[in-house]
Amino acid sequence: MFLDVRGVRLNVVSFGSGTRTFVATGGWTGSWELWQQPFEVLTAIGWRCVSYDHRGSGESPVEPQQITVDTLVDDIVGVMDALGIETCVLGGESMGGAIAQLAVSRYPDRFTGLVLVDATGMEWSEGRARFAASARADYPTHVHGFVDTCIPEPDSDHVRRWGRHILMRAEPDQAARLTEAWGDRPIEFDAARIAVPTLIIHGADDRIAPIDYSRRLSEQIPDAELIVLDGAGHVPTLTRPHVVAEAIDRRFPS
Repeated sequence: MFLDVRGVRLNVVSFGSGTRTFVATGGWTGSWELWQQPFEVLTAIGWRCVSYDHRGSGESPVEPQQITVDTLVDDIVGVMDALGIETCVLGGESMGGAIAQLAVSRYPDRFTGLVLVDATGMEWSEGRARFAASARADYPTHVHGFVDTCIPEPDSDHVRRWGRHILMRAEPDQAARLTEAWGDRPIEFDAARIAVPTLIIHGADDRIAPIDYSRRLSEQIPDAELIVLDGAGHVPTLTRPHVVAEAIDRRFPS
């Protein structure tokens, strides 16, 4: 469904009607489809699952100047409000993991748990600047190489093809802006203040987001559990969906 969320039209999906609600967001220009397969597992065992194409991804195009870290964070609560969700377990993959951390720290009363999958950090760096410039210069070539790096698992050509189709629905300027937004201003964040049970999942073979960041988070967040997936790359929601879903269900029982 398309919903007006804080003045922007977002593509939002909702599945299931269980007593537990899981709201998840994708990374960079990844649409809600990054969570499709875990949702299929979770809805079958009693979860309501909600996601959306965050602004600048999938079927939620916006003008690049409308993309900021603050708007990406606030959109999570905006989607929840539009669907009448008072509280939920919140999940984020890659850049979505950084957004989810900020949402939980800024709106602590709205979340009962946090799931981070191969989350990225929030610092601005020359690496981010080069990434944005490459995306703006030749987005198709950039996406092709990026997906190959994200998904190193063998026998995953079909997943890489799917991943490219997902990312290519964004416009180059939106893709670049989703990266550059992290350099607008310093971001205040203290992981030790996250006060909800947290599940951190990270692929051991992730070549995009260093696993050291997840290890540090697992030490800083008071109630955190870290699961390292041997042989997995940057997007286990696509390559290890059953493992991801089963870990979520175990960590946050009814």
